[in-house]
Amino acid sequence: MWSTARDVAEGDLVIIWQTRELIQPLLITPGKDFNSRFGYYRHADLVGIPYGSKVGSRNGKGFIHVLRPTPELWTMALPHRTQILYLADIAFITSWLDIKRGSRVIEAGTGSGSFSHSVARTIGSVGHLWSYEFHEARANKAKEEFSLHGMTDIVTLTHRNVCKDGFTVEDTVDAVFLDLPAPWDAIEHAKKALKKNIPTRICCFSPCMEQVLRTVSALNDSGFTDITMFETLLRPHEVHQISLQHLNHAIEKLKKSEQKREDKRQHQIARSSKRKRDDFPETDADNAGGKRLRTQESAEEEDVDVRDIPDAVVDPAQPANQPAPTKMSVSKASPDVRGHTSYLTFARLVPTAPSINTSGE
Repeated sequence: MWSTARDVAEGDLVIIWQTRELIQPLLITPGKDFNSRFGYYRHADLVGIPYGSKVGSRNGKGFIHVLRPTPELWTMALPHRTQILYLADIAFITSWLDIKRGSRVIEAGTGSGSFSHSVARTIGSVGHLWSYEFHEARANKAKEEFSLHGMTDIVTLTHRNVCKDGFTVEDTVDAVFLDLPAPWDAIEHAKKALKKNIPTRICCFSPCMEQVLRTVSALNDSGFTDITMFETLLRPHEVHQISLQHLNHAIEKLKKSEQKREDKRQHQIARSSKRKRDDFPETDADNAGGKRLRTQESAEEEDVDVRDIPDAVVDPAQPANQPAPTKMSVSKASPDVRGHTSYLTFARLVPTAPSINTSGE
């Protein structure tokens, strides 16, 4: 997974990018085929091509991009065995826990391995990650992936209930990350695993405020300080270009739209008056006809709705010696905003000051 080779080789793990919503890993195995709604591809055809290549399908139905794996791409493509951490939380946690090259870190639980891959890349070969997972099947699957991705020298994965049995190391790590249903039960065990000669840090990932409250109480009782809680939200923006229109053209569209509305209002008043004069109830045909008429009128009105007019227009008072722009780049928040995932509770453990004997003995 951490290959730096320029070209794809047999046995490599690659990321197949089909759309922004359809990204998946693929182990290159000559003799096998890859099939999707964008066509079919032979693994043998991918061997030897440069990473980042755009590859057309054999049946002409589409194309794919073959990308080099990174922890970020792996988070987007990995098979979900549990709810995972996404990039916004991963980056924030890594920064606040001060995880860097050479750091020694504990993670519980492993889950789908999203956070594990980012930490492994950050600490490098001179650091180490102890990862714990209480669910045996998930632990075995994660262990297979870590081996396939060349991470066994960096990550030690253990099937263990750390809330009950604690961790396998003491006075060893710089940071602890707990993604557990009841992190407060592991706080004391985490304190034992953290180094005692330097300030160290802990983070607890909890989806409910009730869990945060119990975790904060446990951190206070165990002597942790600087307790802080954050919620990370991601708001993507879409940037695109729009065509500019002359101001007079926009005004004309607005006038036509207002006239359409007024004509519709007068037509409705006339129909209402006619019904009052007719001394018999409406027939089904009248109702049906009225519905069709309203639908057609709505469609006509939408054709010239004010929402069709762009936000940017060209001012006719612009100096003649300056050419009017034809396009403008605009940005707006995407309606697809990732909402709340969990609360991040951070704390520090500082070394205890040595006691001073003032009795003179």
